[in-house]
Amino acid sequence: MSTSPPPPGDLPALSQAGAGSADDVRELLGHLSQQWDQQRRQLARQLHDNLGSSMTALTMHLALLTQQLPREQALLDRSAQMKTLLMNIISTNRDMQRRLWNDSLEFLGLHAAISEVLAQFREQHGLVARLSLPDEDSSYPIEQSALLMAALEQGLQNVIAHASASEVDVIVDDDGDQVMLTVRDNGIGIGQHAFARAHHGLRALQARASYLGGSLRAQAAPDQLPGTWVTLILPRSSPPAGDAPH
Repeated sequence: MSTSPPPPGDLPALSQAGAGSADDVRELLGHLSQQWDQQRRQLARQLHDNLGSSMTALTMHLALLTQQLPREQALLDRSAQMKTLLMNIISTNRDMQRRLWNDSLEFLGLHAAISEVLAQFREQHGLVARLSLPDEDSSYPIEQSALLMAALEQGLQNVIAHASASEVDVIVDDDGDQVMLTVRDNGIGIGQHAFARAHHGLRALQARASYLGGSLRAQAAPDQLPGTWVTLILPRSSPPAGDAPH
Protein backbone atom coordinates (compact mmCIF):
# COMPACT_ATOMS: atom_id res chain seq x y z
CA MET A 1 0.00 0.00 0.00
CA SER A 2 1.56 3.28 -1.11
CA THR A 3 1.27 6.54 0.74
CA SER A 4 0.82 9.92 -0.82
CA PRO A 5 3.37 12.67 -0.19
CA PRO A 6 2.22 15.44 2.14
CA PRO A 7 0.49 18.38 0.50
CA PRO A 8 2.82 21.25 -0.33
CA GLY A 9 1.26 23.34 2.40
CA ASP A 10 2.44 20.83 5.03
CA LEU A 11 6.14 20.96 4.07
CA PRO A 12 7.01 24.09 6.09
CA ALA A 13 5.43 22.53 9.15
CA LEU A 14 7.49 19.37 8.69
CA SER A 15 10.64 21.44 8.22
CA GLN A 16 9.93 23.44 11.36
CA ALA A 17 9.27 20.24 13.28
CA GLY A 18 12.63 18.83 12.13
CA ALA A 19 14.41 22.03 13.09
CA GLY A 20 12.69 21.97 16.46
CA SER A 21 13.81 18.38 17.05
CA ALA A 22 17.40 19.27 16.19
CA ASP A 23 17.30 22.18 18.63
CA ASP A 24 15.90 19.88 21.31
CA VAL A 25 18.71 17.38 20.73
CA ARG A 26 21.37 20.11 20.93
CA GLU A 27 19.85 21.44 24.14
CA LEU A 28 19.72 17.94 25.62
CA LEU A 29 23.37 17.28 24.68
CA GLY A 30 24.37 20.58 26.21
CA HIS A 31 22.49 19.85 29.41
CA LEU A 32 23.92 16.33 29.70
CA SER A 33 27.44 17.68 29.15
CA GLN A 34 26.92 20.19 31.96
CA GLN A 35 25.76 17.43 34.28
CA TRP A 36 28.71 15.24 33.30
CA ASP A 37 31.11 18.09 34.08
CA GLN A 38 29.58 18.46 37.53
CA GLN A 39 29.90 14.74 38.22
CA ARG A 40 33.54 14.72 37.09
CA ARG A 41 34.22 17.71 39.30
CA GLN A 42 32.63 16.03 42.33
CA LEU A 43 34.47 12.75 41.71
CA ALA A 44 37.81 14.55 41.42
CA ARG A 45 37.15 16.28 44.74
CA GLN A 46 36.27 12.97 46.39
CA LEU A 47 39.50 11.43 45.13
CA HIS A 48 41.41 14.40 46.53
CA ASP A 49 39.63 14.62 49.88
CA ASN A 50 39.34 10.91 50.62
CA LEU A 51 41.95 8.82 48.80
CA GLY A 52 44.50 11.62 48.54
CA SER A 53 44.43 12.51 52.23
CA SER A 54 44.52 8.82 53.23
CA MET A 55 47.59 8.17 51.07
CA THR A 56 49.35 11.19 52.55
CA ALA A 57 48.58 9.97 56.08
CA LEU A 58 49.89 6.48 55.23
CA THR A 59 53.11 8.00 53.94
CA MET A 60 53.61 9.87 57.20
CA HIS A 61 52.89 6.73 59.27
CA LEU A 62 55.32 4.72 57.19
CA ALA A 63 58.05 7.31 57.74
CA LEU A 64 57.50 7.10 61.51
CA LEU A 65 57.56 3.32 61.46
CA THR A 66 60.73 3.29 59.38
CA GLN A 67 62.50 5.37 62.03
CA GLN A 68 61.68 2.69 64.62
CA LEU A 69 62.80 -0.28 62.52
CA PRO A 70 65.98 -2.17 63.41
CA ARG A 71 68.81 -1.23 61.09
CA GLU A 72 68.44 -4.45 59.11
CA GLN A 73 68.89 -4.02 55.39
CA ALA A 74 66.04 -6.36 54.44
CA LEU A 75 63.57 -4.38 56.56
CA LEU A 76 64.86 -1.07 55.23
CA ASP A 77 64.56 -2.33 51.65
CA ARG A 78 60.98 -3.45 52.29
CA SER A 79 60.16 -0.04 53.78
CA ALA A 80 61.64 1.68 50.72
CA GLN A 81 59.55 -0.53 48.44
CA MET A 82 56.40 0.37 50.38
CA LYS A 83 57.24 4.08 50.13
CA THR A 84 57.77 3.78 46.37
CA LEU A 85 54.43 1.99 46.01
CA LEU A 86 52.64 4.69 47.99
CA MET A 87 54.28 7.43 45.90
CA ASN A 88 53.11 5.69 42.72
CA ILE A 89 49.55 5.46 44.06
CA ILE A 90 49.59 9.15 45.02
CA SER A 91 50.92 10.11 41.57
CA THR A 92 48.27 7.99 39.83
CA ASN A 93 45.55 9.48 41.99
CA ARG A 94 46.67 13.02 41.14
CA ASP A 95 46.77 12.16 37.45
CA MET A 96 43.23 10.77 37.65
CA GLN A 97 42.07 13.94 39.37
CA ARG A 98 43.59 16.12 36.66
CA ARG A 99 42.02 14.02 33.91
CA LEU A 100 38.61 14.27 35.55
CA TRP A 101 38.79 17.96 36.42
CA ASN A 102 41.47 20.62 36.21
CA ASP A 103 41.11 22.32 39.58
CA SER A 104 43.46 25.08 38.44
CA LEU A 105 40.35 26.61 36.89
CA GLU A 106 38.87 27.27 40.32
CA PHE A 107 41.99 27.94 42.39
CA LEU A 108 44.36 29.65 39.93
CA GLY A 109 42.12 30.84 37.07
CA LEU A 110 41.75 30.17 33.38
CA HIS A 111 45.14 31.59 32.38
CA ALA A 112 47.01 29.23 34.71
CA ALA A 113 44.94 26.22 33.62
CA ILE A 114 45.54 26.88 29.91
CA SER A 115 49.25 27.52 30.50
CA GLU A 116 49.55 24.23 32.39
CA VAL A 117 47.85 22.21 29.63
CA LEU A 118 49.98 23.79 26.94
CA ALA A 119 53.21 23.22 28.90
CA GLN A 120 52.34 19.53 29.23
CA PHE A 121 51.53 19.41 25.50
CA ARG A 122 54.97 20.84 24.62
CA GLU A 123 56.74 18.39 26.90
CA GLN A 124 54.86 15.32 25.65
CA HIS A 125 54.92 16.04 21.91
CA GLY A 126 57.92 18.31 21.36
CA LEU A 127 56.02 20.80 19.20
CA VAL A 128 56.37 24.56 19.19
CA ALA A 129 53.30 25.75 21.10
CA ARG A 130 52.75 29.48 21.53
CA LEU A 131 50.20 31.07 23.84
CA SER A 132 48.57 34.49 23.67
CA LEU A 133 46.36 35.57 26.59
CA PRO A 134 44.61 38.80 27.53
CA ASP A 135 46.46 40.99 29.99
CA GLU A 136 43.69 40.54 32.55
CA ASP A 137 42.78 37.09 33.84
CA SER A 138 39.02 37.54 33.84
CA SER A 139 36.64 35.40 35.85
CA TYR A 140 34.11 33.26 33.96
CA PRO A 141 31.27 31.01 35.07
CA ILE A 142 32.59 27.52 35.70
CA GLU A 143 30.52 26.15 32.79
CA GLN A 144 32.25 28.52 30.37
CA SER A 145 35.71 27.87 31.82
CA ALA A 146 35.17 24.12 31.55
CA LEU A 147 34.06 24.42 27.93
CA LEU A 148 37.03 26.63 27.05
CA MET A 149 39.34 23.97 28.49
CA ALA A 150 37.49 21.17 26.68
CA ALA A 151 37.78 23.02 23.36
CA LEU A 152 41.49 23.58 23.97
CA GLU A 153 42.08 19.90 24.70
CA GLN A 154 40.01 18.78 21.69
CA GLY A 155 41.90 21.16 19.43
CA LEU A 156 45.27 19.90 20.67
CA GLN A 157 44.15 16.28 20.29
CA ASN A 158 43.18 16.97 16.68
CA VAL A 159 46.61 18.48 16.02
CA ILE A 160 48.35 15.32 17.20
CA ALA A 161 45.92 12.88 15.58
CA HIS A 162 45.43 14.49 12.17
CA ALA A 163 47.46 17.60 11.44
CA SER A 164 51.12 16.48 11.15
CA ALA A 165 51.92 19.96 12.39
CA SER A 166 55.13 21.36 13.85
CA GLU A 167 53.65 24.53 15.38
CA VAL A 168 50.51 25.35 17.34
CA ASP A 169 49.10 28.70 18.43
CA VAL A 170 46.55 29.06 21.22
CA ILE A 171 44.93 32.49 21.34
CA VAL A 172 42.41 33.79 23.85
CA ASP A 173 40.69 37.12 23.21
CA ASP A 174 38.19 38.88 25.47
CA ASP A 175 36.60 42.15 24.40
CA GLY A 176 34.28 42.37 27.38
CA ASP A 177 31.25 41.16 25.41
CA GLN A 178 32.53 37.75 24.40
CA VAL A 179 35.52 35.47 24.89
CA MET A 180 37.10 33.65 21.94
CA LEU A 181 39.51 30.72 22.05
CA THR A 182 41.37 29.73 18.87
CA VAL A 183 43.61 26.69 18.41
CA ARG A 184 45.43 26.85 15.08
CA ASP A 185 48.22 24.79 13.58
CA ASN A 186 50.47 24.79 10.50
CA GLY A 187 49.75 21.21 9.50
CA ILE A 188 48.07 19.58 6.54
CA GLY A 189 44.59 20.12 7.89
CA ILE A 190 42.35 17.42 9.28
CA GLY A 191 40.72 16.69 5.91
CA GLN A 192 37.27 15.25 5.28
CA HIS A 193 37.93 11.71 6.56
CA ALA A 194 39.87 12.83 9.59
CA PHE A 195 37.18 15.41 10.33
CA ALA A 196 34.61 12.62 10.33
CA ARG A 197 36.64 10.72 12.93
CA ALA A 198 36.89 13.83 15.12
CA HIS A 199 33.30 14.78 14.36
CA HIS A 200 31.69 13.36 17.48
CA GLY A 201 33.94 15.27 19.81
CA LEU A 202 33.44 18.49 17.85
CA ARG A 203 29.67 18.01 17.67
CA ALA A 204 29.49 17.53 21.43
CA LEU A 205 31.46 20.76 21.90
CA GLN A 206 29.22 22.54 19.41
CA ALA A 207 26.16 21.42 21.38
CA ARG A 208 27.69 22.69 24.62
CA ALA A 209 28.63 26.00 23.02
CA SER A 210 25.13 26.43 21.59
CA TYR A 211 23.63 25.63 25.00
CA LEU A 212 25.67 28.50 26.49
CA GLY A 213 24.70 30.89 23.68
CA GLY A 214 27.96 30.56 21.77
CA SER A 215 29.40 28.72 18.79
CA LEU A 216 32.26 26.43 17.84
CA ARG A 217 33.64 25.78 14.38
CA ALA A 218 36.55 23.89 12.84
CA GLN A 219 37.75 25.09 9.46
CA ALA A 220 40.71 25.31 7.15
CA ALA A 221 43.05 28.22 7.79
CA PRO A 222 42.06 31.35 5.83
CA ASP A 223 43.93 32.91 2.89
CA GLN A 224 45.22 29.52 1.66
CA LEU A 225 47.44 29.17 4.71
CA PRO A 226 48.26 25.64 5.90
CA GLY A 227 46.56 24.10 8.86
CA THR A 228 43.25 24.07 10.71
CA TRP A 229 41.59 26.52 13.06
CA VAL A 230 39.25 25.47 15.86
CA THR A 231 37.44 28.51 17.28
CA LEU A 232 35.10 28.74 20.25
CA ILE A 233 33.13 31.92 20.93
CA LEU A 234 31.11 32.43 24.11
CA PRO A 235 29.17 35.47 25.31
CA ARG A 236 30.22 37.09 28.56
CA SER A 237 26.99 36.17 30.30
CA SER A 238 25.65 33.92 33.02
CA PRO A 239 25.08 30.21 32.34
CA PRO A 240 21.55 28.92 31.74
CA ALA A 241 19.33 29.13 34.79
CA GLY A 242 19.37 26.07 36.97
CA ASP A 243 22.70 24.75 35.68
CA ALA A 244 25.11 26.42 38.06
CA PRO A 245 27.23 23.92 39.97
CA HIS A 246 26.08 23.04 43.48
